[in-house]
Amino acid sequence: MRLLERGNDGELGFTKDLIGDDKVPPYAILSHTWQDGQEVTFEDWKSGGSGGKAGYSKIMFCAQQAECDGLRYFWVDTCCINKADPVELQDAINSMFRWYRDAARCYVFLSDVSTTKRKALSEGSKFTWEPAFRESRWFQRGWTLQELLAPRSVEFFSQEGKRLGDKQSLEQEVHEITGIAIPALQGTSLHEFSVDERLLWTKSRQTTRKEDKAYCLLGIFGIFMPLIYGEGEDNAIRRLRDEIDKATDRSLQRYLPRLPTATGASYDSHDEEHNARCLPNTRTALLETIAEWANSKDSKSIFWLSGMAGTGKSTIARTAARSFAEADQLGANFFFKRGEGERGNASRFFSTIAADLVAREPGTLPGIRKALDQDSSLSQRALKDQFEKLILHPLSGVQQTRLITPKLIVVVDALDECEREEDIRTILQLLTRTKDMRPVSLRVLVTSRPELHIRLGFKQMPNGTYQDLILHEVVKNTIEHDIRLFYEHELSVIRQARMLSPGWPTAGQIQALVDLAVPLFIFAATVCRYINTKGGHPEGYLNKVLQYQKSTFSQLDRTYLPILEQLLVEQDEDEKEAWLHAFRKVVGSIVVLESPLSIKSLANLLQVPKKEVECRLDALHSVLSVPDNKDAPVRLLHLSFRDFLVSRPRQGKSQFWVEEKDTHKQLATYCLDLMSNQCGLRQNICNLSGPGVLVSEVDKGVITSNLSPELQYACRYWVDHLKQGQQGIADGDATHRFLQEHLLHWLEAMSLIGELSRCIHLLNRLQNLAAVRSF
Repeated sequence: MRLLERGNDGELGFTKDLIGDDKVPPYAILSHTWQDGQEVTFEDWKSGGSGGKAGYSKIMFCAQQAECDGLRYFWVDTCCINKADPVELQDAINSMFRWYRDAARCYVFLSDVSTTKRKALSEGSKFTWEPAFRESRWFQRGWTLQELLAPRSVEFFSQEGKRLGDKQSLEQEVHEITGIAIPALQGTSLHEFSVDERLLWTKSRQTTRKEDKAYCLLGIFGIFMPLIYGEGEDNAIRRLRDEIDKATDRSLQRYLPRLPTATGASYDSHDEEHNARCLPNTRTALLETIAEWANSKDSKSIFWLSGMAGTGKSTIARTAARSFAEADQLGANFFFKRGEGERGNASRFFSTIAADLVAREPGTLPGIRKALDQDSSLSQRALKDQFEKLILHPLSGVQQTRLITPKLIVVVDALDECEREEDIRTILQLLTRTKDMRPVSLRVLVTSRPELHIRLGFKQMPNGTYQDLILHEVVKNTIEHDIRLFYEHELSVIRQARMLSPGWPTAGQIQALVDLAVPLFIFAATVCRYINTKGGHPEGYLNKVLQYQKSTFSQLDRTYLPILEQLLVEQDEDEKEAWLHAFRKVVGSIVVLESPLSIKSLANLLQVPKKEVECRLDALHSVLSVPDNKDAPVRLLHLSFRDFLVSRPRQGKSQFWVEEKDTHKQLATYCLDLMSNQCGLRQNICNLSGPGVLVSEVDKGVITSNLSPELQYACRYWVDHLKQGQQGIADGDATHRFLQEHLLHWLEAMSLIGELSRCIHLLNRLQNLAAVRSF
């Protein structure tokens, strides 16, 4: 960068090229429109042949104005850049925004605006020169966009050199002429405005060379790229957009880690990968209704799909989410699942939704960036604060943009599996605020059981907020048709795989299975998995299922009793009670765990041999997801199995019943034992070099090698099990001893696994438990 300098003798000359560590003195800078053949070039100035060109007067104007403002140095693009040097030209264009930004003053010389040659006054004009000002070619030129936005001080002058005002005093006029948001004119960082909005500022601007339509925007987006004159406008714009996308991705990579998400909560996550979608030609009318709701401009903002356990809500939600994603309509999704860590509560609900939305609509990034910069712990705040600052305000702040997709769909599955009723009510209340959201139109598909607190939550919504559909009230013939298709498909696969007779199963058997299943799809899915049990006999297992008639057994009994009673029958009479005890210990623990564990980790936590856990689960593949990889977590296939085992009305009626409170007590004890034993918690458990080491600098492998999955689980959830087991704290008991010996060790471990923020909440819980016990 070279500047023009007024010497002590009043003569103008160039400084040396100010590069590297050279300190650039305060300088003024000129913004103007060019006149072909009349601008003073670098070569003109060097050769002394500049005086005869009309553009020389603008240089002298800039020199005189700079002197009036106490500035010795100034810069004019026409003569300060040696355009004959392609390297210098490229460097100058890539640096232009910075040069204007760093200038002490920017003078805009409007050669087509006069204070003496007046145009006819338009109605409402404040100044005689205002009509000409509004029509000035300067506002139509591509390069002057950055010259308006980059400098702090921008002053407008007429062709006579008379000051008309500055960017502040003429703010409203400039806003109306350019369409640029007033905050941008006031100096708000351009990163606070979406890509689409910044592109709209350039819509009506022109450049002499086609490629400059892209190159003049480099500074507006903070992009640096090589100039290839001759590539054409389309190629230049394409390269610019590629660089913008890369920059956006880098920004997302910077901010998304600050939005903690619930692992596995997305419909296309690995955890959900093998869960069912609707088979072709099933649920067609229902899926069409959902699609119509999503695409109709007159639809209500929320669609509530409710149904009793096992009616296929999650299968429909996964299918709908995939359909929305394929149509480029899916904005975000969250599949609640009890017993799956953060998926079982609302702690990361809105931050997960926000992370999805910002990845789908980068125009929300400025709002989210601003919110996180103002409060780095926002994801731990009240749900209302998270919703407003991570979703509502960022989406509403996508101003003056034209989105390709006018509507974004959010899919929220199994809301009833969110553990706190208060959080569910809050979520429903906040979702109603999407009704009038603009400019982004947000639609929300919610599935849940029709629990009382959820029904009341919907009833309290304003009229016209939602439409609903109750799955178990769908026409019976439609449900029968879909379940029959499911049976025919699944059983034909079993028949071919097991090489059974072509006549199996008979039409009568399929009809009997359909009658037993309606309206529960989970019954049909579980029966098919049971019939296909490895080592079992499909024909015998099918007959076993058909023995459980509707008139005698409840739907849950018909779903799970054939599987469990078959296992019990296979035990010797004197071993049945021991088998039931082991079943309650292992399987009962699995269904009440706060987050799933692998077979290996479960065995270590429960203090039983791994082989015993493997044997106990080997015959339960029809009700549990038991992966071949013993380090992968064991999961419930459906929450109804948990309901079957722990439901209070089943106490005394089922030999498989699991006492939930006692199981939580036992798990709390196992967690405390694991954390307190010789291989448990200790000071500096990861053998770090010193107390000042940042957690972010600790290798994840070091953490996992010293804090096993089961030990991490114990650290995270021992307080939760203690509370749900309704077990207080007393002097000298196991909890008291653990806190005396390992409180600081526990806090250190929680910090290492990224859960330190939860400790205040957990310590408050412990204090309440101690107060209850003492009372």
